[in-house]
Amino acid sequence: MNTSNIKWLGKLIAIPVVLIIALVLINPMRIVDAGTRGVLTTFGKVDPVPLEEGIHFVMPLISRVHIIDVRLQKSQGRGEAASRDLQRVQISAVLNWRLNTSQVADVFQKIGNEEAVAVRVIEPAAQEATKAIAAQYTAEELVTKRIEVSQRIRSSLEERLKRHGVEIDSLAAVNYDFSDVFDRAIEAKVEAEQKKLTAERDLERIKVEAAQALAKAQGEAEALKAKRLEVTPELLRLKQLENEADAISKWDGRLPQVTGGATPFVQLNAQQ
Repeated sequence: MNTSNIKWLGKLIAIPVVLIIALVLINPMRIVDAGTRGVLTTFGKVDPVPLEEGIHFVMPLISRVHIIDVRLQKSQGRGEAASRDLQRVQISAVLNWRLNTSQVADVFQKIGNEEAVAVRVIEPAAQEATKAIAAQYTAEELVTKRIEVSQRIRSSLEERLKRHGVEIDSLAAVNYDFSDVFDRAIEAKVEAEQKKLTAERDLERIKVEAAQALAKAQGEAEALKAKRLEVTPELLRLKQLENEADAISKWDGRLPQVTGGATPFVQLNAQQ
């Protein structure tokens, strides 16, 4: 094989190698994974239609695909607010949210990816909504009406976030931390209410016992009254006669012996 043939063969082999390298370096295929959407930009311009999951062919070098996570996200926040009675309270909550898949391109163009949304949109909106709702309740109501407060915060957040392409899945674990002075005041109030409840129960028990005692006394009085009504003059005369008859039946016919005194005169009718 002469030199010219060797050169020609080298060029022939180099062409597919270069093509392969070019295809590797300039890959026209883009893969959008499950749970994500792709935002296509061409020379920096955003395509308003997001790319669905799967394989997509794009123009190399001039187009780029930005992957946006549309799965459920969790944001935890903690902020300070004031209740209606001007009590300072630290409110913490956990918000579960996701991006609206149809608005991904618009969200990316105006805000950025899901991480930018969490920092620039979710956190400020949560702070504003929490402060606004907390100011409508007293500190005590924030505790006793926890579910109602959470629902109102969620409703407020939904109104604020839907225009940014954010959907709320749930708002959970809304907790409050008050000042030590307020906590002690709450404890004192709870203790006072418990003592009041105990006193009311004791008073009710005493009332019941008093009513029972009164009923018993009234029953005994009625029984005694009934017995007294049964004692008539005729009954007393009959009792007297019964006593006299009993005494006579027991007498043995002898007079009592009395020393130093006169013998009582007893007149006995002689038998004919």
